[in-house]
Amino acid sequence: MIELKNLDRVYPLKGGPFFALRAINLTIRAGEFVSIMGPSGSGKSTLLHVLGLHDSAWQGEYWFQGAPVHQLDKKQRFDLQKKNLGFIFQSYHLLDDLTVYENLEIPLSYRDVPKKERQSIVCDVLDRFHIVGKKDLYPNQLSGGQQQLVGVARALVAKPAVILADEPTGNLHSDQGREIMQLFQKLNAEQGVTIVQVTHSAENAACGTRIVRLADGLLVGSEGGKR
Repeated sequence: MIELKNLDRVYPLKGGPFFALRAINLTIRAGEFVSIMGPSGSGKSTLLHVLGLHDSAWQGEYWFQGAPVHQLDKKQRFDLQKKNLGFIFQSYHLLDDLTVYENLEIPLSYRDVPKKERQSIVCDVLDRFHIVGKKDLYPNQLSGGQQQLVGVARALVAKPAVILADEPTGNLHSDQGREIMQLFQKLNAEQGVTIVQVTHSAENAACGTRIVRLADGLLVGSEGGKR
């Protein structure tokens, strides 16, 4: 599903170029649940943002479902992103001037889902995440943990082919975190959703089918999870 070939992400600095990612060769098969681990500054989040098409200043080859992303223009990349990817940001990235309901509806509008169907889908997701009572609130009226739950719900609402998650349980208490990991495992096992998560948690990483390790921008290891 995803293949990276000799991918670099370089930041030009006064003291010389900084390689956030160097010569990354990585294949992620459809239906995998991949956990990316490594120390702070190893390039984990950079890699995830490249995969999520939020960062376009990289060199190398990126193939997505057979499409050469490295050859697509900005509009083509955006279309691929909105139709196939769900992203869970570490810092939420909810739209402050929209309610919880409206934040959840946006990914569906990108996919041209009819309004009546959007309403039904959003209501189901609100119920699944136990946030029906929050649907008319704005992000600044929610706690950090509640905002994270809404962020997870937003990533899942349109049933994307790939979920990319940056520390998805970092702002949740332990019970909520375990619930999110169980949901990921269920989506992966029962619906074949491909999941790539960045995590510092060995427990969360072990929920996946494979662990990929980075250090200093280099891919230094890949091993099976405990599932």
